[in-house]
Amino acid sequence: MKLTTIDELTDEIIGKKGSPERNTFEYDLKMDIIGTIIKETRLKQKMSQADLASKLGVQKAQISKLENNTKDFRIGTIIKALDALGASLKLSVSVR
Repeated sequence: MKLTTIDELTDEIIGKKGSPERNTFEYDLKMDIIGTIIKETRLKQKMSQADLASKLGVQKAQISKLENNTKDFRIGTIIKALDALGASLKLSVSVR
C-alpha cells in the first residue's frame, strides 16, 4: 500500500504549486485562517461582531464578511481589526 502525502494530494486535486488554481486555493485558505483567528480572538474577549464593528467604524455585516472570508479585504482593514482586538500581525515575506 502506497502512502500519499498531503502535498501530493493537493498537487493532484488542486494543482501544482505556482498554478493559478493552486495560488487561488492557497490565498483563500490563508484568508479563511485570518478570519478564523479574528473570530476566535473576538469571542475570547467576549466581544460581539457589533462591538468590533463599532470600534472600527464599520457595519456589523463587514465583520461577518471578514470572519467568513466572503469578501476581499485590504491588509489595512485586517490590521485595524486585529489592533482593535489587542492582537498583532506578524508578516513574513520570502522570495522564491
